[in-house]
Amino acid sequence: MSTRTKNSNKKKKKWLKWTLIISLLFVVGIGVYGFSIYRSLTSATDQMHQSIDRDGSDKRAEEVQFEEKDPFSVLLLGIDRDENGTGRSDTMMVMTVNPQEETTKILSIPRDTYTEMIGAGYGYDDKINHAYAFGGVPMAMDTVENLLDIPIDYFVEVSMEGFEELVDAVDGVTINNNFSFESGGHSFPEGELSLSGDEALAFTRMRYEDPNGDFGRQERQRQVMEAFIQEGASVNSLWNFGNIFDALGNNIKTNLSLDQMVDIQREYRAAASSLEQSTIENGSGQMIDGIYYYVVPDEEISKIQSSLKDHLNL
Repeated sequence: MSTRTKNSNKKKKKWLKWTLIISLLFVVGIGVYGFSIYRSLTSATDQMHQSIDRDGSDKRAEEVQFEEKDPFSVLLLGIDRDENGTGRSDTMMVMTVNPQEETTKILSIPRDTYTEMIGAGYGYDDKINHAYAFGGVPMAMDTVENLLDIPIDYFVEVSMEGFEELVDAVDGVTINNNFSFESGGHSFPEGELSLSGDEALAFTRMRYEDPNGDFGRQERQRQVMEAFIQEGASVNSLWNFGNIFDALGNNIKTNLSLDQMVDIQREYRAAASSLEQSTIENGSGQMIDGIYYYVVPDEEISKIQSSLKDHLNL
């Protein structure tokens, strides 16, 4: 064998050696990165998890089994707190998920909806968003459950004060604004807008200038939350996972465990592809004892109850 051939073989072996070393480091790096993501996710979900003092629902005979793909419901609460720390549910939505139909429905409940408060010491009608202020998550779940006549299985509570942090964690969101207005010191022209956290909070809080009132605000809140989810799920956000998980842990509470979240992601993924949104309509604003309420006719409530029961296979 010639000297040139020997040198060539040595170079090939050396190149192969370094290729293997670099590949190994790359694989190890991905493993460390993946472990870091998992550890951050676990920490965030531990911080997010909140048990509630509630015996479950008398409207459900058996507990939801995710591995059997049972339909389930979630109460989504956007909580706004005053300077004294008292919180009210600024936003209330009920999400029902049916994996057999591969559909998800989200019903927005106007905050001024006049309904019976369900909880110890309460038995009168009031604005539905007062239920959280009076009795926290359990009373909010029980009151919504009574209004809609369906089991409310889980809850997700989002701090509106922390909304700014959530949006900034994904480097802002892009939404489509239907009409121009000003709010919170910001101007929002009509058309596609890129919003920072502070801008997104002002965008979702505006209410009185909207010709659709509370319904218009609900639509803006839904837009921003959808945009946040899309940004958080993007490839670009993978490199910013630490900030995203920190923001989630700081500002979201739920009685869903990490294992349950994983089961939902695995077993119910197809249901998220078909999303139907609605709100409680055909009500009317009425003054009762000098206070404004949104009063919904019984026939409208019955229609909504029937639709949700069908979707939950009840």
